Amino acid sequence: MASNFAARANQALMQSSPKWRLVVWLLLMLSASLWTLQLWQNGARVQSDILAMLPHLQQDKLTERALNQVEATLADQVYIALVAKDETTAIAAAKLLMQKLETDLVARGKQGALTDIRSADMQLGEALGQFYFPHRFKLLTAPQAEALASQNIESLIEAATAQLYNAFSYANSNLLAQDPLLLFPANLLALAPSSKVRASQGILLANQGDNVAAVVMAKGRESAFNPNAQLAQMTALTQGLDAVKQSYPDITVLKAGALFHALAATQTAKSEISILGLASLLGVIALVWLAFRSVMPLLLAIVTISSGLLLAVTFTLSVFGELHLLTLVFGTSLIGIAIDYSFHFYCERLSDTERSAQATVAYIFPTVTLAFITSALAYVGIGLAPFPGMQQVAIFCAAGLLGAYLTLILAYPLLAGSRLPAGSRPLALAGTYLASLTQLSKRFTTPLGMGMFALVILIWCLGGITKLTVDDDIRHLQQSPASVTEPENQLRQLLSGGTDNQFLLVRAPSEEALLQQLERVSPMLDTAITNQELGNYVSLSRYLPSHQKQDTAYRLQGEIYQTQLEQVLTSLGLDENLKPELQAAYLAAKTEYITPAAFFTLEAGKQLAPLWLAPNEVNSPTEHGAIILLGGIQQIDALKARFAHDESVQLIDKVADISAVMGHYRLLTLKLLALALGIALLLFSLNFGIKKAAVVVAIPALAALLTLATLGLTGSPLSLFHALALILVFGIGIDYSLFFASAQNHGKAVMMAVFMSACSTLLAFGLLAFSQTQAIHYFGLTLSLGIGFTFLLSPLILTTTQALTNNPLLTTKKS
Repeated sequence: MASNFAARANQALMQSSPKWRLVVWLLLMLSASLWTLQLWQNGARVQSDILAMLPHLQQDKLTERALNQVEATLADQVYIALVAKDETTAIAAAKLLMQKLETDLVARGKQGALTDIRSADMQLGEALGQFYFPHRFKLLTAPQAEALASQNIESLIEAATAQLYNAFSYANSNLLAQDPLLLFPANLLALAPSSKVRASQGILLANQGDNVAAVVMAKGRESAFNPNAQLAQMTALTQGLDAVKQSYPDITVLKAGALFHALAATQTAKSEISILGLASLLGVIALVWLAFRSVMPLLLAIVTISSGLLLAVTFTLSVFGELHLLTLVFGTSLIGIAIDYSFHFYCERLSDTERSAQATVAYIFPTVTLAFITSALAYVGIGLAPFPGMQQVAIFCAAGLLGAYLTLILAYPLLAGSRLPAGSRPLALAGTYLASLTQLSKRFTTPLGMGMFALVILIWCLGGITKLTVDDDIRHLQQSPASVTEPENQLRQLLSGGTDNQFLLVRAPSEEALLQQLERVSPMLDTAITNQELGNYVSLSRYLPSHQKQDTAYRLQGEIYQTQLEQVLTSLGLDENLKPELQAAYLAAKTEYITPAAFFTLEAGKQLAPLWLAPNEVNSPTEHGAIILLGGIQQIDALKARFAHDESVQLIDKVADISAVMGHYRLLTLKLLALALGIALLLFSLNFGIKKAAVVVAIPALAALLTLATLGLTGSPLSLFHALALILVFGIGIDYSLFFASAQNHGKAVMMAVFMSACSTLLAFGLLAFSQTQAIHYFGLTLSLGIGFTFLLSPLILTTTQALTNNPLLTTKKS
């Protein structure tokens, strides 16, 4: 059936006009160019966000909202610490930086690259005091509540007396008239979490050894992973920091934030695209020139690559609306694969110089078509991974191969019509190599030879695979340079550990239940801090006591205002005429509560509002949720254990969750590889028969096993990117096997084409192995090993299939 299709296709190719095929190809390329230009004009863009490559986690609606809230809150924050020898200099430098950043914001008409420029908010305490003071009868610190519960009011009177004679206390006549025991100031101070930082003149300060660091914060108007936004934000920061350096040359600058990681990733990707892509292209050009010594093969090789890249970009932008930088880095490998069709065409022309270009295309059409299908299916296998970035790579490379394939079928019959110079030397070298390999391989077709060969391979594979380890940690996708991570770590230490990516999600069926849950969790986190499992946390329980807790505080303060008020006023020397007003104020406060809705209208409340997940008709219509931010995590497993059996509290660790998904898809990809081998065996058996098909499939399968074993022996851990690369080893290896299985005339032309193909592929993927990005490094390393093994093993198909043909029992034919 397949052979009949190939025959009909060959006949159609021979009968069709080369001129009309070239016209069709030109119209296709012109349409792709115009469509791509239209997509760019309509907003298609280059994406550099490493997070855009990550898999989409399957989460419940509330968890998904929480993740989005945390990412939106923390993603585009920029932190700058100006470290000076004294506090005065640090404060002056911070004020200058803020002034320069605000000047940029005004100059751009409120469209500055950085917004929400701030340090310490000196008015925050006053605003909170005004909000909470009317609710003072429903607020008590833990020591105050304990004293009232034990009816130890004398201790509170003593504390109030001490404040009266303290020159730095909050006590004044107005406060005493409304809060005689001065309970409220302690409650207001309790709102501020314990921290190493302090405020002075509106600037946030922290000590760094003998030096003082002033911290300035800002938020990017656009995503830090947008290349244009990166440039604008860094320009504003650089101008501000240059002004600081001119005025205060001894200042040391520490920077932290996603902006600096994104900038490093963008610079690395752009550098690798230009260097790796150019090196791959130059290597292929040199290879073509050395083999064919003619300008036309070189020009057609460039045309083939260009048409492949054009269709790759067109399809990718059409499907995704954007092109990831890492897709372009991976896509440089397309150069080494797309050129294979040109190699096979010209090597066949060298082997038969009398054959026309149209006849050569028709001759290799069945094998090239089958090779294109298997390679495209290999890329489709990569696209099954849950990574948008890897799905882009699949579309990009599959479409690129389609462009190269169509160029061969439609353009070569006319454009490649000129004759080549004598090519006996390259073919002779290929023939000599193949003859030597054939003599060597004949030893493996004897029972003893095959047994020894199998034993060596078995020892190698078992020795390597048993040492193979796995690593699914997404943090190894992109490792920022030390120039970015070291200042950030220092700044995190200044800010008491900062905020980590992990957080707690607390859920409850009602608002009151949620507030009570938060109050229950806070002591557990305090214990975790004591045990050095955690550095700090930010919880709304500090600002929003539950109605239950407010009622308890109100009832306990009844001991003051309903039974002991005269004693309190007398002991503190206050006017007894205050009693009626105080009791009236106490009774009036009974039905008044601190509520989330009122708190979130404050400026401080607005900053904390993202931590509150009120019911949402679209996502979570009945469930209430709250986020507790965690910082300075030292023992993540211990934290997980604290809440492992609590259904209402969930430790959200996106890094661990995505890593688990990567592990799942790593196994799935390896299973898909095994399935692909089975499908290929079935498909090829229709053309070659089961024995020959088994040999064709065995070559890439054995190359994959040897690659895994070598990774184990060299200590490289197995990840999803190794598994995805093995899919391509299979797809490209099948191409080599198919050409040798279909070879005639002892396969000199095929050997030369496969050699050139392997060289170009190794140029592309071997260079990827030098990438600074671990994901790309793993991908390139695995492809280099796999293609190298496939190249060494694939010529064995000739002698093995001859042995199978001559003697099914695998004995050598006697001469």
